[in-house]
Amino acid sequence: MEYTRKNQGTCSIQTTVELNNDHTIQRIEVLGGCNGNLKGISQLLVGMKAEDAIARMAGTTCGRRPTSCPDQISKALQEALDQMQ
Repeated sequence: MEYTRKNQGTCSIQTTVELNNDHTIQRIEVLGGCNGNLKGISQLLVGMKAEDAIARMAGTTCGRRPTSCPDQISKALQEALDQMQ
């Protein structure tokens, strides 16, 4: 299942996640933001359960911002899981 979310409060503008039926992450793509770091994070998450990734990244902040690119990825993953229900 593929899900795309517009990011809010970050340099990145959009996150697309692809989940398998067992909730493992197949692919993550983030547009904008720190390209190398986000590619690295995305590669590390492949094969991980979405629930585990959310638990690790939710609430992460960036400087004074109340959110971050990893936090936005966690929101996209949660919304994708909610749609799978």
